[in-house]
Amino acid sequence: MSSPQKTWNNRWPLERVLFALAGTMAIVSAILAAAVSPWFLLLTGFVGVNQLLYASVGVCGASLILTKFTKARPACAAEATQ
Repeated sequence: MSSPQKTWNNRWPLERVLFALAGTMAIVSAILAAAVSPWFLLLTGFVGVNQLLYASVGVCGASLILTKFTKARPACAAEATQ
């Protein structure tokens, strides 16, 4: 009989959560820019800068908050513990 998977295997890795968050924020800011004010495009730029920061350094504000307040961990850390 096979053993049940550990609970962290059923969670999204940090990178997937960050992509979902960035995509949601980009869509919301585009809608707000079209409906309210073009100044909301600054939010889209902020999201892009954070994505570049995470890609180049491996950490951004959202990743720090998510790792501190949720159980989201980087995919490479989950693979290392298997």
